[in-house]
Amino acid sequence: MRGTTGDHPPPTSGYDAELRRHDEVLRRAVGIRLRDHVLDIGCGTGQTTRDAARAAGEGSALGVDVSAPAITRARELARTEGPANVAFERADAQAHRFPQERFDLVISRFGTMFFDDPGAAFTNIGRALRPGGRLVMMVWQAGELNEWDVTIRRSLAAAGGPAAGAPGGPDPFSLADPPAVRELLRGAGFTDVSFADVHEEVHYGPDVAAALDWVRGFTWTSEALKRMDPAAAARAVRNLRAALAAHLGDDGVRFDSRAWLVTARRS
Repeated sequence: MRGTTGDHPPPTSGYDAELRRHDEVLRRAVGIRLRDHVLDIGCGTGQTTRDAARAAGEGSALGVDVSAPAITRARELARTEGPANVAFERADAQAHRFPQERFDLVISRFGTMFFDDPGAAFTNIGRALRPGGRLVMMVWQAGELNEWDVTIRRSLAAAGGPAAGAPGGPDPFSLADPPAVRELLRGAGFTDVSFADVHEEVHYGPDVAAALDWVRGFTWTSEALKRMDPAAAARAVRNLRAALAAHLGDDGVRFDSRAWLVTARRS
C-alpha cells in the first residue's frame, strides 16, 4: 500500500495523526493484492479505506462507520483525493446486510471494540467474506499497558470530586484478552486466529494546546469532566495539561501504547 496520505502532507492532529505509526504496521500486515475487494470496519473519515483502494487498483474498497459526519467527510475526501474504486456507507457492521461472500479481506483500525453483541457482529462480518477470506484488525491491549489511558485516568482521578471515577459506556479494551477473542472469533466461523504485539507511540498533537483539545474530546474524558463539579473539573484540566506537557517532544505530544494485530480466516 502507498503512504497514508498519498501526495498530501501527513496530518498534524486528529485520529489519523494519532495512529500514524499504527497505520504503517497495518499496511504491512494486510498485504492487499491488486484485485482484492476490501471491507473496512469503523473506517472513520476513510484514510485506511482509501489506502486499501489504491493498493487494490483492480479491485475495490468499501468503508463503513456508524458516524454520519465521518462518512460525509470520507466521501468528500474521496471526491478530492480519489481513488475511483472506493465507496463509503453509514452502517452498523453488527447488523448491516453486506453482500454475502463478497470480500477477500476485512480490515479494521481500532473499529471493532464497541459492538453491542460482538458474537453477532463477527458472524455478520464473516458472512461478507468469501471462504478463506482474511480478517486483519488492530485492537488495544489492556488499559494498564497503555500509557495514554493510565495517564489520563490518573489525571482525572487526582482532581477529586464525587464524579471523578471512570465513566461507563463503550470499552476500548473489550478485545484485549487473546483467549477470549480467539473463542469469540472461532464461534463466529473464523479459524487460524493469531495475535501480534504492536508497540508503537500515539501522537496527540503538535503542541500541548492541540493535544489537550484532542484528549478532552474523548467520550469518556468529556463525560467525566461533565460529571465533576466546576472546581474539580478545572483541577482535572490542569492535571491533563501538565501530563501532556510532560510528554511533549520535538515532534509533538506522544504516549506509549500497546495493541494487538489480530488475524484470522473465514473457515
